[in-house]
Amino acid sequence: MPARAWVADVNEAEPVARLLVAFRDWYDRDWPSDNAFLASVERLMEDPSTEYLLGTRDDDSPPQGVCQLRFRFSVWTATDDCWLEDLFVLEPARGAGVGSALIELALRRAHERGCRRIELDTNEDNPALALYERFGFSPTYKSAPHRNLFLGRRLDDR
Repeated sequence: MPARAWVADVNEAEPVARLLVAFRDWYDRDWPSDNAFLASVERLMEDPSTEYLLGTRDDDSPPQGVCQLRFRFSVWTATDDCWLEDLFVLEPARGAGVGSALIELALRRAHERGCRRIELDTNEDNPALALYERFGFSPTYKSAPHRNLFLGRRLDDR
């Protein structure tokens, strides 16, 4: 059976948080705490502008991938935009189609919600960059021929 993805429901907050903690660990970080992740996921699951997607390589395995989507209205498109905030697949499931299933569902969910664009940020060293490009994501999509920049500033000491 091929990999599949689905929209997580409120009863799946723990597997969502567990996968996001694994993502945090992959970055070799120890903060936010496991409990903070779970509390944040539970809070965001109540927000209609946030969705979590879960994915697995087969029906006999627990969720092995997660994707967080955030929706917000844009004055530039006069409709919602979709922000693909996080995408993570556990190492044993990489290459099994879980990432592709998550992105396919993210694109479908954005389309179903009437979004005119879906965006994400990543870096040039991300091994998933080829996956994103295969699905039509481009660093010059908004402002060709200029290279897009993602800028940010931390507002705390972490």
